Amino acid sequence: MEKILVSACLLGIKCRYDGKSVPHEGVMRLAEKYALVPVCPEIYGGLSTPRTPSERVGDSVLMKDGRDVTENYARGAEATLALAEITGAKIAVLKAKSPSCGKGAIYDGSFSGTLTARDGVTAEKLTRVGIKVLTENEIDELL
Repeated sequence: MEKILVSACLLGIKCRYDGKSVPHEGVMRLAEKYALVPVCPEIYGGLSTPRTPSERVGDSVLMKDGRDVTENYARGAEATLALAEITGAKIAVLKAKSPSCGKGAIYDGSFSGTLTARDGVTAEKLTRVGIKVLTENEIDELL
């Protein structure tokens, strides 16, 4: 069975910044065709759950209170990439809009709910090495 990385929060694991999950029925149905490998780059990078919300600001990732967590996000992206390499995963289904996992549109760093055309740190890293990144809103082709 082909392995794909999946944001753990989409599988019901309470690892989001707010201590919650966002289980997605379609993502969970992927388990019928794929071996799902849960990932949470923010946890892998050493951040706790719950945690202060973060957004990308230029080349940095900042928490709403101003703390710089860029290195945590970079470590989490590296760990997620290592897991992809170990498992042979060539596809990742990641949480939309996240500063780590978002693809195509993420929050703009103003903490106002405004989106900007950009990828999250992990999505960017995985895409750069040829791993196909989708969000939970783009999984129809996999089902």
